[in-house]
Amino acid sequence: MSVVEERPGGGRSPRDAVDQAGRRRTFAVISHPDAGKSTLTEALALHARVIGQAGAVHGKAGRRGTVSDWMDIEKQRGISITSAALQFEYRDAVVNLLDTPGHADFSEDTYRVLTAVDAAVMLVDAAKGLEAQTMKLFAVCRHRGIPVLTVINKWDRPGKDALELMDEISERTGLTPTPLTWPVGIAGDFRGVLDRSDGSYRRFTRTAGGATIAPEETLSADAALAREGEAWQQAVEEAELLGASGQDHEQSLFLDGVTTPVLFASAVSNFGVGALLDTLVDLAPAPSGMPTAEGAVRELTDPFSAFVFKVQAGMDTAHRDRLAFIRICSGVFERGMVVTHARTGRPFATKYAQHVFGRDRESIDVAYPGDVVGLVNANALGVGDTLYADRPVQFPPLTTFAPEHFAVCRGRDAAKHKQFRKGIAQLDSEGVVQVLTSDRRGDGAPVLAVVGPMQFEVATHRMEHEFGAPVDLDRLPYSLALRTDEASAPGILAAARNAEILRRGDGELLAVFPDKWGLRVLQQNKPVLLLEPLVAAQL
Repeated sequence: MSVVEERPGGGRSPRDAVDQAGRRRTFAVISHPDAGKSTLTEALALHARVIGQAGAVHGKAGRRGTVSDWMDIEKQRGISITSAALQFEYRDAVVNLLDTPGHADFSEDTYRVLTAVDAAVMLVDAAKGLEAQTMKLFAVCRHRGIPVLTVINKWDRPGKDALELMDEISERTGLTPTPLTWPVGIAGDFRGVLDRSDGSYRRFTRTAGGATIAPEETLSADAALAREGEAWQQAVEEAELLGASGQDHEQSLFLDGVTTPVLFASAVSNFGVGALLDTLVDLAPAPSGMPTAEGAVRELTDPFSAFVFKVQAGMDTAHRDRLAFIRICSGVFERGMVVTHARTGRPFATKYAQHVFGRDRESIDVAYPGDVVGLVNANALGVGDTLYADRPVQFPPLTTFAPEHFAVCRGRDAAKHKQFRKGIAQLDSEGVVQVLTSDRRGDGAPVLAVVGPMQFEVATHRMEHEFGAPVDLDRLPYSLALRTDEASAPGILAAARNAEILRRGDGELLAVFPDKWGLRVLQQNKPVLLLEPLVAAQL
């Protein structure tokens, strides 16, 4: 990173925060499962030359796992189950790239990541188009005002027609697609792309297994026609149609969420990835002021502030430490500074601060708005917490989704009760599961509540392999949870035989029901009882 000018007597000025924030590009990659997110993440790091060889595809004999998928269970299943942060420099920019889990069962983790980014790359499978989870994630981006850049991936495989995909994007998202590149060759016959900015041809050459950067050759239009013939002519004609219909990039419309720039790529072959990286640096917005819980804006030049959007343990098996990921919102972060933990009002020392690259980490001395920083052994911090220096601020709390699946968790080995309790507490603080308790069941048999059942697999795997406390889960018949209070709890239990009252770690009482029918009867017969909906899992 560049050296910043220090003020007389030490320290860095508010101007440094603005200048350095202008270099930051903080974005997430979102899509339906198996569209190639982790592969694209790896390919971007490869093109930035921060890794020498891409792991590329899960499950291939002799191939490495991707940098961003480092958990054992991710390698076994071949999917991302937790978000991962990678920071690297490219050209004169500092890139903070957040890879998100695509599976709907981990949508809460994805939602939290989307609170910490300034742009999103929406990855679309060329053969499948816009799938359900992609649309749900897009809706979150639109709600949060996050500009979206679209990548049509897997163009090296048979798929839909390119113009058909543009129509689908327009009809289903409401955004006008403005392709920056256009494929030469139909899906499954990916030769290169037409660069719409200058009409040139970027021709790709395959490398062995896609493990290294694919060489690109830039040819003039005449040379492209001579080499590719009909395929080039078709690409030119289709690009002209796009121009005639007004599908040309305009930066203000992109930032306002009216259009989405489109690129064609094959992440597994590293085709078109360099163009994506350049586009992100050139077009994606830099950080700006962050809205506060009070409705004001914390400007970049204000004193340091940040919020915790993720907590992760088990990244360093040798030390069993706990990492809190913070998104810096304003000011300059300097390692060792003592900040205030807004939720408790207590001071928090930042002695151990690190930049993260997948599972690998290195200590840092300074960071700026837009950066994602890992605070080590931050046991006092939880998801959604705000940190600040000097002038107090509180950022909006992060949403906790309404769980839809419930199971009683019991340790298999009574001698490992201490490890059991530590592991359950850790999973709760990370947001992997919600941990609910009741007088009826006691602390030794908490109820784990999740949005999707695959979260149970993650919890049991981590309890055994990270904490050394194997567990058994007994599924409960509940599918609905509503907020209630102490006064209403006895009435709910008396009127609804199949309901149960459970307490969340933050003290909230939840009434859980097997289905909506029993709940409706209760609400009709006992309308005075407090039963408030939690936020639904809308991803």
